[in-house]
Order: sequence, then structure tokens, then C-alpha cells
Amino acid sequence: MLTLTFLVKTIIELYVMVLLLRIWMQWSRCDFYNPFSQFIVKITQPIIGPLRRIIPSVGPIDTASLLLAFILTTIKYPALLLIQAGVISLDPMNLLVGLLSLLKAAGSLVFWAIIIRSLMSWISQGRSPIEYVLMQLTEPMMAPIRRIIPAMSGIDFSAMGVILVLYFLNYLGMDLFPGLWYLL
Repeated sequence: MLTLTFLVKTIIELYVMVLLLRIWMQWSRCDFYNPFSQFIVKITQPIIGPLRRIIPSVGPIDTASLLLAFILTTIKYPALLLIQAGVISLDPMNLLVGLLSLLKAAGSLVFWAIIIRSLMSWISQGRSPIEYVLMQLTEPMMAPIRRIIPAMSGIDFSAMGVILVLYFLNYLGMDLFPGLWYLL
């Protein structure tokens, strides 16, 4: 049962991350012709394509992807409970759990995008298509911090500033939802 639980949880969380990445890339107007952007669109298009005919985008937000990500995070814990205990829970509290899980996944996505961009800046020095997309995604968050804390001795501390803000928000979530936040 633990193997099946791990597999279901990992698949749902990875697909939610890809959906959130698609939303974020569309919102920040990333280069659509970038190979990494094309991969993200192609992996989500079989499900999002038909949904977009029913649920149109609202401004720069891809509402079909957002709704699917919310639905997946909402059904994740009842599905895991069904696998582990053989019981299904149809509680309205699952909507709150789904929303909080979606917010935590978005924060985790931002965290990993900044970490990967920082690591890639040491290796590829701007020649990778993935690094170009990550720059387009994270630069709007890092630029204001860079104005406050300039680079010192060639070291950019803006990534650390954004990560500290993310840690603050994570601890705020732990304070507001003490038992629930750890389960997400």
C-alpha cells in the first residue's frame, strides 16, 4: 500500500506542478517557441485542450489549468485515504485542503525555479533554453529585491531574499493551519 500511495501522490503532485508552471508561463508571457515551453504545453494539452473549450481564460490566467490543478489537489487526500484505509471521505473540508495544497505547491514551484536558476547560472551561463524560461519566470520577483540589496562582490543575493520570503510565508501557513499544513 505504501508503494501505491507514494506513486499516486507523486504523480498528482508532479502534474499539479506542471499545470502551475503552465499557468505561470502564460501569465509571465514566456517565450512560447522555447523548447522547454513547448514541452510543458505538449504534456498538458491533452487534458487542458478540451477543458479550454468549456472554461475560457480570464485575462492572463489560464483558468482551465487552474481549475484542473485545484481539482487534483482536492481529490488527492481522499484518494490517498481510500488507498490506505479503504474509506472515502466526502467532507467539505477537502476544498480547504485542496486550496491550501495548491498554494503550497505554488510556493514550492517558485522555490525550485529559483534554486534551479541559481544553480544553472553557475554552469550554463545563459545558453540553456530552460535557463531562459526560468529567468523570464523569476526575474519579476528577484528584480525588486535586487534594487534593495545590490550584488556584492559579484554575488547576487536576490534569490536568497525571495527564498527568505517564501520561508516566511511557509511558517505563516504553519501558524495559521498548525496541524493541516504539515500534511500537505
